[in-house]
Amino acid sequence: MRETVFTMRSTPYKLGAGATEEIGDDLLSLGLKRVLVVTDAGVAATGLPGRAIELIRAKGIEAGLFQDVSVEPTDTSVKAAIEFAQSFQPDGYVAIGGGSVMDTAKIMNLYVTHPAPFLTYVNAPIGEARPVPGPLRPMVCVPTTAGTSSENTTVAIVDIIELRVKTGISHERLRATLGILDPLNSFSVPPMVTACSGADVLTHAIESFTALAYDEREKPATPAQRPPYQGANPISDIWCEKAIKLVREFLPMAVKDGQDRDARTQMMLATVYAGMGFSNAGVHIPHAMGYPIAGHVRGFHPPDYPDRKPLVPHGMSTSLGAPASFQLTARAKPARHKQIAEWMGVKTRGSSADSAGKALREAFIGFMQSIGMPNGLQAVGYTSTDIPALAEGTLKQKRLIAVSPQPVTRKAIENIFEQSLVLW
Repeated sequence: MRETVFTMRSTPYKLGAGATEEIGDDLLSLGLKRVLVVTDAGVAATGLPGRAIELIRAKGIEAGLFQDVSVEPTDTSVKAAIEFAQSFQPDGYVAIGGGSVMDTAKIMNLYVTHPAPFLTYVNAPIGEARPVPGPLRPMVCVPTTAGTSSENTTVAIVDIIELRVKTGISHERLRATLGILDPLNSFSVPPMVTACSGADVLTHAIESFTALAYDEREKPATPAQRPPYQGANPISDIWCEKAIKLVREFLPMAVKDGQDRDARTQMMLATVYAGMGFSNAGVHIPHAMGYPIAGHVRGFHPPDYPDRKPLVPHGMSTSLGAPASFQLTARAKPARHKQIAEWMGVKTRGSSADSAGKALREAFIGFMQSIGMPNGLQAVGYTSTDIPALAEGTLKQKRLIAVSPQPVTRKAIENIFEQSLVLW
């Protein structure tokens, strides 16, 4: 029996220039008395977490600081963060930074509130995928990048070092209590970080708009078994369309001039819109590919990121496989792919799946060039000999593959990786 119901959930938002100044009042309204501010060294150096702590303490709330979040968190880095939080015992969390910070804070909150061996809550087949047994502590997110929408997702992503694979924890209770989106906090974000974060917004929106529709899925046995990623639906579609149009117009401007207040504000809005869309509809092949692309990195060091370890940033990793992925998924949803290509400035000749897929591929590659993304997987250190391992890592992302509108086979994924080695 096909599904006939979909749900829409969202983190409450506060958005606008100067919204951060109200954080103390926001925490008071949640009844918090002792919070842990979570951030990374780069964001800490901007002074923003220090200012937030001043505002929090001015309201009589105790505030501690953890500033050792790893960019692209690993199981090792989050275990250290959990240990720190266990010793501090906060009654709430404030995450200030990008997706890595917010995901780390989610995991800290989960394992301090409901202690368990690390793989207990991690998604299958890597972990046991046990449900979160109860509510978590309140968590307020203050994103500094316009990208991940982690404040509005039910997911936290982590790299399992020994297995060389990115996976995650997925449960409704991971969603933040409040998102404070202040465009002033993004002015110091450097160009490549801006580009990768914004590219993530774009892939979120496109993947959600092209996902398997909610009413093409099987109806779950009980409402509790309805997955967080439910498939494309009429409400998510509206948010995704707006996000795609905003990113196309304003991300190149924000990359070129980080002090462009209007571009930064519009990208924060795009983040909210895409988050509203994909956190309910879901993402598919490009994100499933992105996890092993990031997880198997050997020697690539992108500009503007910490140089302590090799890194393919999340938004970059999802973009590299996107053009060929969309050429495949256009077979299932040609009209939707054609529409997106036109929103991105490429007109489509005819209405066939082939023409729609080629148009969106062309549009996406052109956009990658405009924001300085690398020219395919070879540019970040991969060769054709890496494809079997990358495909294997992709096929492990079962909750994402389930949302693909087109059946996903090993051969199809290997073909996408081959086509993604060099893009232009």
